[in-house]
Amino acid sequence: MNACYDEQGEVNPGAIRKLASHYTSLGVTGLYIAGSTGEGMVQSMEERKLVLQSVMEAVGGETTVIAHIGAASTRESAELAGHAERVGADAISAVPSIYYNIPESGVERHWRTIIESVSLPFIMYHIPQTTGFRVSLELLRRMAKLDKVIGIKVTTESAYQLQQFKMAGGDRFLVFNGPDEQYLAGRLMGADGGIGGTYGVMPELFLQIERCLSEGLIREAQSWQFKVNEIIAELLQLPLYAACKAILELQGFNCGRPRSPLEPLSEEGRRQAAAIYEKIVRFTAETKQAGRP
Repeated sequence: MNACYDEQGEVNPGAIRKLASHYTSLGVTGLYIAGSTGEGMVQSMEERKLVLQSVMEAVGGETTVIAHIGAASTRESAELAGHAERVGADAISAVPSIYYNIPESGVERHWRTIIESVSLPFIMYHIPQTTGFRVSLELLRRMAKLDKVIGIKVTTESAYQLQQFKMAGGDRFLVFNGPDEQYLAGRLMGADGGIGGTYGVMPELFLQIERCLSEGLIREAQSWQFKVNEIIAELLQLPLYAACKAILELQGFNCGRPRSPLEPLSEEGRRQAAAIYEKIVRFTAETKQAGRP
């Protein structure tokens, strides 16, 4: 879920509640809060708590809410985990500690300390392109044995690695596909679901992929993934988070601008984002014509 700010760049609880309710009304089965798209790493502790509190006020009990509580220090992560438990989040998730080159033993200790601080289920977040840390199969196997560790989000381009993580974790271990452009590939290789940054501007298209997949219509699901990838390819020509916010604004959800140092959109970029929005509108209309609810 995207971060929502007002015109002064402050967290906007009203916009957060409106956006969360919108996704739930469409049938989205869960929200991941304060991840990369949610700009959690450029928000203060109190802002992150306010964001989660606002989501819980809007849709708590109606949909699954996973709070990303990853932070630079173990202490901060544990504090955010405790807050997530108090406000009723369904699970917590965290990247490894950022900035420092922490060895595997340190990452494991970091995660275990967070896990032991609360009673909530825990989902590891594997995104080596931003953290510089790669989860090994050995670490995953050790973590998966812990009662409260229920899964991992895998944001790498290797569907093979995703499948290996699923095998190592076992049938009850949840694996979430991270790269939006390979959602279908991830699901076919064993992912139980997906968590992604572009879902927010075109949830209907990802829901359509999932519906086709559930009905065994693989070629049709593939055609929808190709439409999604057409949009993603255009989004990646722009500052991604700013482009997504511009599209959300055109959809009636003013989430403000991304927080510095994340890049804003130029005027030309806004025109390009508007053209992408029109394509999303057209593709979304096609999902209704496909004859599925």
